[in-house]
Amino acid sequence: MRKFDMLTPAGLMVGLAMLIFGIMWNGGADGFLSFVDPSSILIVLGGLIAGLLVSFPLKDIRHMPTVFKQVFSSEEQSVGELIGIFVKLSERARREGLLSLEAEVGKVEDSFIRKGIYLAVDGIEPDVITDIMNAEIMAMEERHRKGRSILERAGEYAPAWGMIGTLIGLVLMLKNLNDPSTLGPNMAIALLTTLYGSLLANLIFLPMAAKLTLKTEKEVFIKEIIIEGVIGVQSGQNPKILEEKLSAFLSSEERRELEGAVNTGEALDHEA
Repeated sequence: MRKFDMLTPAGLMVGLAMLIFGIMWNGGADGFLSFVDPSSILIVLGGLIAGLLVSFPLKDIRHMPTVFKQVFSSEEQSVGELIGIFVKLSERARREGLLSLEAEVGKVEDSFIRKGIYLAVDGIEPDVITDIMNAEIMAMEERHRKGRSILERAGEYAPAWGMIGTLIGLVLMLKNLNDPSTLGPNMAIALLTTLYGSLLANLIFLPMAAKLTLKTEKEVFIKEIIIEGVIGVQSGQNPKILEEKLSAFLSSEERRELEGAVNTGEALDHEA
């Protein structure tokens, strides 16, 4: 189940708030306004967008709203819950046969689990099931890589265009040294473009790309557990053995929580 990830907007808000607070601490509202320069913003954003359009096909850039949506959402999927699902499926498969899982797997929300169980029920060889599901993982990683690479490239281009804006400002300043009234605006362009470029790269693009990397790694990890679970159910492994096998993917803390839940369930069964 996907949920809104509060940490992403919280991090952005904290970064911007500290930046604004630091500026206004000494300069006040007037000091803050001196850090707003439309021409510097146009240079950085215009150059950044132009660079991305040159670097990537339009179909990839069109997917950027979906990429940003993924940054602001999180999918909570517990390894302990996955283990419980496969133990339940294994128990039913050993008791009633693999064909009986068709009715049970329809209740499972995860499409990757459903696909694996349907392949197992159809009698596909374990090696073929593994290859099919690993191919889907590879395709998912490639899709995620494309979206993430745009953010990473934007993180590279933003500071570079900030430096270009700085050079533009310096050239304009040096050409008009005889006119003191132009020194301030031109110096503002020279310094603020570097600030804007660094801010976009280090507060928005690169942190978002890093977050997407972690999300992809977690999703791959979960899908690898699912593959092991599907193969274990198809091969008719004892539910206890399958549970122990899948528990190897748990951290020590998660393992203690799972054992506590199992012990609580067994105690309630004895009381009943």
